[in-house]
Amino acid sequence: MDIAMTLPTMVAHDRADTLAWCRSVDEGPWSSLAIPERITYPAHNWVVEASAAAALTERVRLWTTIIVLPAHDAVDVAKQTASIDVLSDGRLTVGVGVGGREHDYRAINGSFERRWARMDEQVATMRRIWAGEPPFEGADPVGPPPVQAGGPPIVAGVMGPKALARASKWAVGVDDGGTVFGIDPVAVAASFDRVRQAWVDAGRTEAPHLSVSLWYALGDGADERLRDYGYSYMKIFGDDLATAMAGMLTMSTPAALAEAVATLEEVGCDELFLVPTTADVTELDRTREALGI
Repeated sequence: MDIAMTLPTMVAHDRADTLAWCRSVDEGPWSSLAIPERITYPAHNWVVEASAAAALTERVRLWTTIIVLPAHDAVDVAKQTASIDVLSDGRLTVGVGVGGREHDYRAINGSFERRWARMDEQVATMRRIWAGEPPFEGADPVGPPPVQAGGPPIVAGVMGPKALARASKWAVGVDDGGTVFGIDPVAVAASFDRVRQAWVDAGRTEAPHLSVSLWYALGDGADERLRDYGYSYMKIFGDDLATAMAGMLTMSTPAALAEAVATLEEVGCDELFLVPTTADVTELDRTREALGI
């Protein structure tokens, strides 16, 4: 199983932090560097962060985990991701999903209606744009052409059976965001089985890429920091739910993190995206020590 890292996009950070994380992650042993998206939150813009990561790294693969695609214009996202693919010399994987926060849509005048069906249509539009087709008759193509033939691989941030059936038509894999609170081996194994079956039902012959994301904290005050992070991230859904979900977070010791990694390997995860809850780059050292990597 590959172990990837996420930029501390969701916590306060500055230029120095961004430089330090990108350069440290690129030195290894991390397989990928992910950039998440939220609009109504003190997070940096995913396009800006991904562009910076493309310029500041040489080796590591870049992921978006995830772009809330139906909140945006598909042609614009196609141009942005193609540009990042060029800047990174073909190291981009595009994770997309519908999200669950209507506020993120409203803030940028995105439509919350038909978001699942529209995401299918948007993916098709992006691939046409990457292939050099003009956005409408009489228009010039939208560049730049991506480095990767056919455009960057697209991964679906989906979980339900209907969403999996849709994604099996166009994604190379699935990123299960339901694991951020912790790893239940039975639930994760069942989720992976549903993804694999959706690929079989769709007539796909290649295996889906299976990835998950996991919030964690290490070092002094790790438990409190992790719970504060969870509460802040979930409070849009109300104080009671945010408090309850923050109380579920336990990935705050080296032993817990190592056990989660071993469990995910056992159930067949292809790539784990660790999500830090601090901009302190020394968290990378603590993580490597905890995992022996």
